[in-house]
Amino acid sequence: MPAYTFRCRVCGEVFTRRYSFRDDLSAVTCPQGHREVERVFVPPAVVFKGSGFYITDHGRGGHNNGGKSKPASKPAASAKTSEASKQPAAAA
Repeated sequence: MPAYTFRCRVCGEVFTRRYSFRDDLSAVTCPQGHREVERVFVPPAVVFKGSGFYITDHGRGGHNNGGKSKPASKPAASAKTSEASKQPAAAA
């Protein structure tokens, strides 16, 4: 059963009660007997430890692309650039 935190609008007292998910929270009263209570939302106590959860979720080989291989590079474009770099510069 989850614990809910409430604050009384009349006396300002903050208190915690355990209720089931099915229980009606509109009938909650403070320990002093006041019925004008509001629910206080408390952030969960979550602590991420280590170098980071994003890196460990996606493996060590980079981004996970769903099993698809990388697209092949164009060999014609790379051949032209390598041939051009091998030729000596023309003297003017």
